[in-house]
Amino acid sequence: MVRADARENRARILAAARRALAEDGDTSMNQIAQLAGVGPGTLYRNYPSREALVLAVYQDAVEELVDSVPGLLATLPPVEALRRWTIALVNAMRKKHGLGAALSPGAHQSITEQSYGPVVAAIAQLLDAGKRDGTIRADAEPADFLQLTGALWRAPTGAEDRILGLILDGLSAHPR
Repeated sequence: MVRADARENRARILAAARRALAEDGDTSMNQIAQLAGVGPGTLYRNYPSREALVLAVYQDAVEELVDSVPGLLATLPPVEALRRWTIALVNAMRKKHGLGAALSPGAHQSITEQSYGPVVAAIAQLLDAGKRDGTIRADAEPADFLQLTGALWRAPTGAEDRILGLILDGLSAHPR
């Protein structure tokens, strides 16, 4: 069982690392400890290496993204929920690739393996909602959608919405 103060330290470290690494992928571990208001020993006890911290930041972002699906579906039509969720996924993918220099090839593989299942399950929830309301075609598969949208992170900023629109039009149960 983790003590409350240890959980709070961990959460502060992750939040500080997330902000700092988004601004500058070369932020040092000591700078992150200072931003989090913890000592270097606390940082290294929780995250023994920079790579471990970067992996935790990315995994935290994936969990937040996956956990956002029910809220999106509760407030938006399925296709709009899928659009907004996919844009958030693209932003997370860009951050992951932006941190590439900080991660070994094995770490990239680990991120992919850990996030693939939850991400595909989240896409399935979004697609299934659209299938139920008749806005998304019945043969749409989550893995296919992920494959199609996987290239969006490489698109110039701003173009992803236009390209995503083409993908979503292709998913429509009622082609235009």
